[in-house]
Amino acid sequence: MLLLGCIKEVSDYELAVSLPNGLSGFVRVTQISDAYSKLLNKQVAQGELPEELNSLPDMFSPGTLVRCIVTSIEKSDDGRRSVKLSIDPKKVNSGLNSTALAAGMLLSGSVMSVEDHGYLIDIGVTGTHAFLPHQKAKTYIKALKKGPDLKVGQNLNCLIVEVKNEGRVVCLSIDRSEVAASIATERQNWTLSNLLPGLVVKARVQKVAPLGMKLTFLSYITGIVDFMHMNPEKSMSYSPDQVVKACVLSVHPTTRAVRLTLLPPFLHPGGVPRQLPGQRLGAVLEEATVKAFYKQFGAVFELDDGTLAFARMKHLSKTRKSFKPEAFNEGCKHKCRIIDYSLMDEMCIVSLKHQIIEARFLQYQDIHTGDVMQGKVLSLKPIGMQVKVADGIRGLVPSLHLSDVILKQPEKKYNIGDEVKCRVLECNPGGKKLILTLKKSLVQSKLPVLSNYEDAKPGLITHGFVVCAREFGCIVKFYNDVKGLVPKNELGSEPISCPDKVFYEGQVLKVMVLKCEPQQERLLLSFRLSSRPGPEGSWKCTSKQKQEMKYQIGELVDVKILRKKDNGLEVSIVEDEDNVVAWIPMQHLSDFVATSKLLWQCLQEGDVLPRVMYLSDKGEHIILSRKSAVISAVQEEQVVRSFSEIQPGMLLTGCVRNVMPFGVFVEFPFGVTGLAPKVSMSDKFVTDTKDHFVVGQTVIAKVMSIDEEKQRVLLNLKVSECSSGDSAAESFALLNQYFKELKEIRDLLRRGEPSICELVPGKRVHLVVEDVGVDGSALFRGSSATGFTVTATHYHLGDKNIAPGEKRKALVLHVDALTSTVYVSLREELLKLRPKRVSMHPVLGLCVS
Repeated sequence: MLLLGCIKEVSDYELAVSLPNGLSGFVRVTQISDAYSKLLNKQVAQGELPEELNSLPDMFSPGTLVRCIVTSIEKSDDGRRSVKLSIDPKKVNSGLNSTALAAGMLLSGSVMSVEDHGYLIDIGVTGTHAFLPHQKAKTYIKALKKGPDLKVGQNLNCLIVEVKNEGRVVCLSIDRSEVAASIATERQNWTLSNLLPGLVVKARVQKVAPLGMKLTFLSYITGIVDFMHMNPEKSMSYSPDQVVKACVLSVHPTTRAVRLTLLPPFLHPGGVPRQLPGQRLGAVLEEATVKAFYKQFGAVFELDDGTLAFARMKHLSKTRKSFKPEAFNEGCKHKCRIIDYSLMDEMCIVSLKHQIIEARFLQYQDIHTGDVMQGKVLSLKPIGMQVKVADGIRGLVPSLHLSDVILKQPEKKYNIGDEVKCRVLECNPGGKKLILTLKKSLVQSKLPVLSNYEDAKPGLITHGFVVCAREFGCIVKFYNDVKGLVPKNELGSEPISCPDKVFYEGQVLKVMVLKCEPQQERLLLSFRLSSRPGPEGSWKCTSKQKQEMKYQIGELVDVKILRKKDNGLEVSIVEDEDNVVAWIPMQHLSDFVATSKLLWQCLQEGDVLPRVMYLSDKGEHIILSRKSAVISAVQEEQVVRSFSEIQPGMLLTGCVRNVMPFGVFVEFPFGVTGLAPKVSMSDKFVTDTKDHFVVGQTVIAKVMSIDEEKQRVLLNLKVSECSSGDSAAESFALLNQYFKELKEIRDLLRRGEPSICELVPGKRVHLVVEDVGVDGSALFRGSSATGFTVTATHYHLGDKNIAPGEKRKALVLHVDALTSTVYVSLREELLKLRPKRVSMHPVLGLCVS
């Protein structure tokens, strides 16, 4: 079905379109035009934004009339129907062909490309090339105020000025005065099969009825004007044979039913419907006078300012049974609330339902950050809970915010349909985005709501929630995505060596603002509510502390392990008379993430580690690193010591500091930090950033750009961009370092008895069955596997029935040194295989079997 619509809202991914008779529809970003869809596909394939690709808000404005075609009607879980539309000229103008094109025709077009003397326009007619000269677009572009040129994908109301070569070439105009003066006539070859909405015609009244009129136009085509589209100032003066100006609203493809409007703003192509003043939407009116009642449709009311409004039947009473027709005789007065405005009908939509009149929230614009509200649970998904706040208003409670503690099985606490009390964390009316929290500590908090950096005055105490706990401190978030840092020395009155062991993600705490720089969106906080905020703050190292530092970044030292902790090693620097204590985070034991965990597992208290590099001082501990790539970069002076030394194009070696949905933060020696956005993270398309990088990973990054004012660095982590030239030598060096560290791990493992190194894949061992699990797996013991967990899955037991105490011959499949687990198989076809020694490394003693 073809319809004339008016753009109501514009977001990055869709257009909300007002349709006739109070309906609404949605145009997805993929339904704009072929040329625009190609640019979108190009962006997905390359992972970068093409220069000619513009967002929907850059091309479309609310209040613009567009021709649409209904592509589908979707039904949601709650029974609501959603009308999906397309404005692609190939679909809207599908009834036209090149031979039917004639000068004076008005039709939809979309910009395909920008040329030297004008624009190539897609009008959706096969075999026809349409051109729009610059001269015919000047006044339109100037009035639109969307830039100096039209953009690829921009939808236009085009007037055919000239037709050449039997319709193979047409010249167009979008000049506002020319378009506004156009009228569809019989000479323009319009028929029922190619008739388009938005055409203005001269029609003759055939019949006048209480619910509308019947018209004829273009010689033989018949159309209907319903009561909502009769000019209210002339509604009582229409008579048969009267000639009127009308605009085509819709054309049904099968029934050929045509509907028209006589409302003044539509009688000039390119017109703009009247808007409702913003303050009127949601207004409650004590007295609205019934002008007319239409059985099965609804009632028309006159409001206090003289404008007309319409209420559908379902909005006239609470239920069908409670409806009383006599209450809607002409002149009766009712209390109502304006719930919407139909741009295509130029009429307010009202409701007489008590629950809607009394509702606190009617639209997203009524909701403010920090509001406490009741909602109903609609669904539970891995990302969180969907909550219905009111009709047409839904919010998301992220899984982190379902409770004060992290819920592993939220379905045990919440059921579909439950009423919940929640608080607004973030509301974006334009994008219809509503983020809520169910954390009681936040919902019941009486402290001020911190929703922007300007309100973060030193000394302010409020509630926030932890989103990240690392060795440097905690990141705390508030409302509207405002966040700040609590440095390590402000975490508590007593020193906290491992913040991630004390604080957890989602934890709600009271915090005090120490310092805020609103323009840079930097916020310094403290959990020590007695701290004195100030411009300098107690979080900075004192001069005395600085003087006590004996070591410089890049200096190599030997260290002795004092204690093993879950996330690293506490060490003392050998040959230091003051017994300086330092810290090696687990991820800094190696350039390779998996190797770091193995090394930590194998090392023991008292072991000495040579050539460990002084990396930084975080206030409480000296931080050391064994990362070979980082050490080499510092020793070879391939580092920057301050922000002022950074230049675009530099290749720098650093470590992943944090992985966020929008990108990766990389920290380099000497404390410089940069961000690699999602599009610059990998040569492959990135869906989830956590699938590509982990915290502590060693990376080589290329500097793309710097922002000196905000002290920000943008990086590129794509392998194709970050090679110094000799990729083979780089790869060999990395592989050589990896094998070197593997040898170190094997030497450390050999210290134990029996050695796990003797249990290599392919080795045959004699074992005794210890236990058989309910899932069919089995546990074994044996003299060659003392101290290890030896297991075989049900599949690897073959068809053998085994019992505890039996002796069996098995083949080693895999050895997990981290968990001291040995996986074996009893299958005969594997035990019969003869192991082949493929290669033996002369230094490492490693073989592939």
